[in-house]
Amino acid sequence: MKTNVTEIADGIFRLSTFVPDMAPPAGFVFNQFLILGDAPLLFHTGPRKMFAATREALSRIMPPEKLRWISFGHYEADECGAMNEWLAIAPQAQAAHGQIGCMVSLADMADRAPRPLNNGEVLDLGGKRVRYIDTPHTPHGWDAGLLFEETTATLLCGDLFTQLGNVALTHSDIVGPAIAAEDMFQSSSLNPGMGATIRALADYAPRTLALMHGPAFSGDCAAALRALGGDYDRRALMRGIAQAA
Repeated sequence: MKTNVTEIADGIFRLSTFVPDMAPPAGFVFNQFLILGDAPLLFHTGPRKMFAATREALSRIMPPEKLRWISFGHYEADECGAMNEWLAIAPQAQAAHGQIGCMVSLADMADRAPRPLNNGEVLDLGGKRVRYIDTPHTPHGWDAGLLFEETTATLLCGDLFTQLGNVALTHSDIVGPAIAAEDMFQSSSLNPGMGATIRALADYAPRTLALMHGPAFSGDCAAALRALGGDYDRRALMRGIAQAA
């Protein structure tokens, strides 16, 4: 298992592991994102079984033991399965997540007490600044949230725009492939407010979208977010019509 490294914005690195046997023939990628600074942050830990490959990839950029923060979108194996492995090798590291995630999962599951983040709170990494954004039930659980790195305008999207294939960087359409993947997996916790939650992310004016399962996208990020939000509005409407029939 090999993890590739790509710098997607100044000081932000995509650590990507391709699994060709998952969702063949296109395959599926699992991405983590390292944000450098005086207090470096890793967004997504990867599953425990990928830890060795991810650690080796990160060590090409910086000493893993110097990580300060570990964060992720929601409590799920591919997002935080290796959380305690990272905490074990980085003695100053601490998990950072929203208030709900810390209350319902991390206070018990993390080997060190987590750092709860309020909606809109900023962590100063020293050279980089990440803002925590609550996105409950978007795309999954009650604890869901994202990070926005302000100096590069990079939105760390978690499972939003999930798609198949193994492309590192793209300027092409990411909405169509995300719609196709949602049709296939039906992985989102569809709810009436989901479209509005996604469209609100466009107000941050991101220049790069860092997908957990897919490429990093540079282009009209606000338009992509609004289009994805519109598709979830359509899905919620169709479900409501089906349930009323």
